[in-house]
Amino acid sequence: MPSASLPRSPGIDTLRGASILLVVIHHLGLRLPLHKTALADWLPVPLLKGLVQNGYEAVFIFFVISGFLITRHALERDGRLRQVDWRAFYVRRIARIAPCLLGIVAILLVAHALHVPNYTIDRPGQSPLGATLSALTFTLNVYEGRTGWLPGGWDVLWSLSIEEVFYLAFPLVCLSLGRTRWLVPALVVLVLSVPFTRAAIVGNEIWQEKAYLPGMGAIAAGVLAALAVGTGAARSLTAPWGRVMLAVAGLAGLATVMFSGGWLWKAIHDGYMLVLIGASVCLVLASPEGGRAWPGFGWLRAMGRASYEIYLTHMFIVFSLVGCARVTGTDTVDGWIWYVPAVLGSWALGWLVARVVSEPANRGLRSRFDPRKDKGAVVEPA
Repeated sequence: MPSASLPRSPGIDTLRGASILLVVIHHLGLRLPLHKTALADWLPVPLLKGLVQNGYEAVFIFFVISGFLITRHALERDGRLRQVDWRAFYVRRIARIAPCLLGIVAILLVAHALHVPNYTIDRPGQSPLGATLSALTFTLNVYEGRTGWLPGGWDVLWSLSIEEVFYLAFPLVCLSLGRTRWLVPALVVLVLSVPFTRAAIVGNEIWQEKAYLPGMGAIAAGVLAALAVGTGAARSLTAPWGRVMLAVAGLAGLATVMFSGGWLWKAIHDGYMLVLIGASVCLVLASPEGGRAWPGFGWLRAMGRASYEIYLTHMFIVFSLVGCARVTGTDTVDGWIWYVPAVLGSWALGWLVARVVSEPANRGLRSRFDPRKDKGAVVEPA
């Protein structure tokens, strides 16, 4: 039977917190390279590079988690995917995503109109109208692939385009393929297609990174993990050590990919590396240990709960601090001093947006339009 209220998953919140932490560090690191600061005299350069060069991989982790959470919630509410309540599903997604997305687009348009540096769209072939329409029609990744990079505040919206297309298709797939035996094989094919779809895209670095199918493959991996948990397949490891080893193996896989110093990426095609990332995340998600609170990581759990808001707004903090660093001459050797303020500032801004905008709007819209009237449910992450 579907649950009226969904408990939080502390372990998953921690994993999402680590992912958004890497995204913030990555976007600051592109402008203030951590491995070129004085910190390189104290810490290994591969570690510092691993912290700043895994922003895309962190978003890929988000995709896997998104597929897992949406599938798990659908199973808990509707019992089976083939019985998913598509009306309630769409209302919940709109209530969760639209308020912040519309707000951030409005702020970006104002910043462009005021010619604020780092927010002005001035590349040939691009326009505020084009960027806005692509953001609201889930095609901003396509727009960037055709016209080039948008300013950083706009650019982060590319991943939402992939997730939103997934959200549009999810109930339709559940109500069609979910009634047959073809759903799981189709998901497996989508996951295994990632190396080939990546390799098929040549000559366009932006589209290779932001195309729909590789992202969909990551989301499909999360759906499969949730189905494995829902059917009890992951519980077949009844021994406590077996359940722990699932999580340990997944975390070890992620650490190896992200902090290998680049040699593993050179040895293995990047598409297969993305499959390895997806598989590692799935091991953590499928393990009962992956859903538990990890001692000492409460701050990461807090970041994970506001990860959507942090993701949308953190570039305001990044650009502000980079400007301060350049004005004060601390953008080279002393650039490391801006990383902690960037993380704390992004966290604080995301938390504020969640408390003031996201959560009230989510509750209000669901109370008014959700046909299930599931008002007691915990606010779902996007």
